[in-house]
Amino acid sequence: MQSWYLVAIPRQEVREGRSFNPDEFAIALEQVAAGRGPLDYRDPEKFVARTCFTRALREHLGMVLRRLSGQTENCPPVLTLITQFGGGKTHTLTALFHLAKAGNELKDQPDIRSVLAEHGLNRLPNAKVAVFVGNAWDPQPGRETPWIDVARQLAGDKGVEALGQGARSSPPGTEALNRVFQLAGGSVLILFDEVLNFMNRHREMSASLYAFIQNLTVAMTGTTHSAAVISLPRSQVEMTDEDLDWQEKITKVVRRVSKDLIVNDDAEISEVLRKRLFDDIGPEKARNAVAKAYADWCFERRDRLPHEWMNVDTSLTESRAKDYLRQRFEVCYPFHPATISVFHRKWQTLRQFQQTRGALAMFAQWISWSFVEAHRYARSEPLITLGSAPLEVNGFRASVLGSIGEPRLSAAIDTDIAGVQSHARVLDADFKGQLKDLHRRVATAILFESSGGMTDKAAHLPELRFALGEPGLETTSIDNAAIALESKGFYIRRRGTDGYSFGYEPTLKKVVSDRRASLDEEEIRQSVRKVVQVEFERGRSLPLLMFPEDGTAIMDTPRLTVVILDPEQAWEGNGKLREHVAQWTTHRGKSPRLYPGAILWCVRKQGRDLKDKVELMLAWQRVRRELLDGTLAGDYSRTEVDAKVRDAEEAAREEVWAAYRYVLLADSRADFGIKAIDLGAGHATSGETLQGRIITALKSAALLNDAPGAGYLERKWPVAFKDTGAWPLSSLRKAFLDGSMERLIDPDAYLRNKLPEFVMRGDFGFGSGPQPNGGYSRVWFQQMLPPEEITFDSEVFLLTSAVAKRLTSAPPTLADSERTETAAVTQKAGEPEGLLFDGDKSDQTAAEAAAASATRTIRLSGAIPTEVWTRLGRSLIPKLKSGSSLRLGIDVELTIQADSAAALRADLKQIISDLALDGQLKIE
Repeated sequence: MQSWYLVAIPRQEVREGRSFNPDEFAIALEQVAAGRGPLDYRDPEKFVARTCFTRALREHLGMVLRRLSGQTENCPPVLTLITQFGGGKTHTLTALFHLAKAGNELKDQPDIRSVLAEHGLNRLPNAKVAVFVGNAWDPQPGRETPWIDVARQLAGDKGVEALGQGARSSPPGTEALNRVFQLAGGSVLILFDEVLNFMNRHREMSASLYAFIQNLTVAMTGTTHSAAVISLPRSQVEMTDEDLDWQEKITKVVRRVSKDLIVNDDAEISEVLRKRLFDDIGPEKARNAVAKAYADWCFERRDRLPHEWMNVDTSLTESRAKDYLRQRFEVCYPFHPATISVFHRKWQTLRQFQQTRGALAMFAQWISWSFVEAHRYARSEPLITLGSAPLEVNGFRASVLGSIGEPRLSAAIDTDIAGVQSHARVLDADFKGQLKDLHRRVATAILFESSGGMTDKAAHLPELRFALGEPGLETTSIDNAAIALESKGFYIRRRGTDGYSFGYEPTLKKVVSDRRASLDEEEIRQSVRKVVQVEFERGRSLPLLMFPEDGTAIMDTPRLTVVILDPEQAWEGNGKLREHVAQWTTHRGKSPRLYPGAILWCVRKQGRDLKDKVELMLAWQRVRRELLDGTLAGDYSRTEVDAKVRDAEEAAREEVWAAYRYVLLADSRADFGIKAIDLGAGHATSGETLQGRIITALKSAALLNDAPGAGYLERKWPVAFKDTGAWPLSSLRKAFLDGSMERLIDPDAYLRNKLPEFVMRGDFGFGSGPQPNGGYSRVWFQQMLPPEEITFDSEVFLLTSAVAKRLTSAPPTLADSERTETAAVTQKAGEPEGLLFDGDKSDQTAAEAAAASATRTIRLSGAIPTEVWTRLGRSLIPKLKSGSSLRLGIDVELTIQADSAAALRADLKQIISDLALDGQLKIE
């Protein structure tokens, strides 16, 4: 299909942009009668050539011509033209003027021959013509009154004399008028235009003109070759009460003998536009190809298009039904039928809309701009559709809004349709091909279809599909565009189930947008943090720390702790945030952490989604407050606002789940020692919490275990401790926190709860106080292990079952006997018996003496340099374990800044508590 601008050729003045003023399409009848004005109007042949002889015009002309020819049957002597403002009344009067004045000069014109043949006439009748135009007439010498002017035009000075002496002060009677008719030759045509304008300007002569018209209608009834035509407006735009009274009086008088003629025929407006605005509409073959393609497209989708357009006789064959549709497109080419019909289906009841010259001026500017732009950008537009209206052109927009009578729509058009940053253009940004500018076209069609004077001010989806649909474009694309516009636009509303309207009053989305723009940044920041905190605290099961400013705010504890980073910090991979998290994980301030693996960091993804959702929530909450306070102007539904607030709050809550998708934890094998886990897009559910989501993800990644069994510990037994079969409990606990094994939520609680069970069952043994000979001061195996014996220092070990069994089943050594004897000697009355035997007192005393003579006491004291502190546990302390009755104390003194003292004191208390030394060490 060829584009319309490659087929049809607009008139030169349209192409050059010289036909944008409605006045250029308005005829001044008084100028035509005086031989002045544009040549196209005053020259009879040019006027006829540019006139579209519609059915209504042909009927009007034929009726008057038959009356002037002496035929009185169904030809009343007085006719009234009743149309809306700008509806073609003056054009009809001008056509009658030329036909009556030109005589047979025009009978060879094809349109005139057709009119004559249609009404059974052989020639154009000759008649004297008088014209009265109320908006141009003023008293002058020789035409002091309207009737004197009419008489002079019909019969010259003799006609004025025939009116009699009283004509200068009062309207003539019927006899005087008949004398004038006779002097004029017996056949006269009197044309009245803008009568109410005269009565409004010359109030003192209103009654006289009314009497003149009344007498004229009576006088005309006595003639056979004369007629009078009076135009009256149907609309009441800018009419005073007095104007309305005179209109009603004149209408009652003339209707006694007249016939009302409705000038415009809506079905033929396309022919008027084509003849007035185009030099050539192109080859018939090209037009038919476009019409056929559109007709086929419509027929295949007729169930989704307006019934009034698809309503064809069901008895017709499919081929004939398509032909019917094709003809409707052919007669409107290059316009789409919906483009023309909307002004008569919906706009004709608008008081300000000028049906003929207003539409002509609007279409002239429309075609002029579209013709140039289409050539410039090589657009593919087979027909001129509603969507191509150039609302971005200020002059055209002013013309449209003037016809609608609502200039306040201009700002709404800028915002939603035509502005550089309009919602329609934003939605169109990623569309190409036939979908290019689809949202703007749909929004424009909604404006035209919903701005008429009808009660149902809505553009329904079937109407939009028909107005904008074309071969290659599916109706679902149009539907989706309308839905998107209603969702994003500030002035497009949903009407019913399938309707949309465009108005100047903002929708709630616009109100919310304004409130959102006025939000304070600090208010937004605090609200975002609050939403995040509330959601993380809901149903939490782990210690939670919200938004730490630095690492010192995070306690160093073996219990798994979830730390939520500030919403203003987003995960960016190997960036600065990763470095900060790594530093805070390994150090608390300047001090190394004992339990870096116990920290789980949760950080949000990049983007503004969370902030946007919270801003929208705050804006809706503000709108609800204003609505409840009565400070929000407009007719808005409280139920709708409440629902929107709930939706916005839920969306913000959902976005917390979607945003905080990254969990960071210590891992020496990862970059910077930090491993990142992507939780994926989350959705809030009533049965799950954010902490639960984190725990589930860690378990799925084999990074967290609820309660590992004895088999798990055996599989993870370090190679370094396999030979001895003894795993220091402090090392075991650390393994749960440094990534060597799956993390535990609370390693201390797990070990204190599960180790007695493992020992009692014989899965493991438990040893305390290692001895030089490889034994232990105490060994528990398949017996109750007191929980208080489980401490996390270097002298407590988890033993394999084989080692524990060997140690508990070996015969007592000499050292064992001596220890047993010593225990028995020191036993007090009332205490339970020893584990092995109970010797007599003399034996015990001897043993004590022997033991005392065989031992020496070694004491170490003095200051230790800081650079060797870390080596004490590896070299000095193990040597001291070779003796018995080892006692180790501590006396530490340091100086620290006052502002850091509280944090250090808290850390020391935590460490002392973790070592179970609360009652043995004190901080001064």
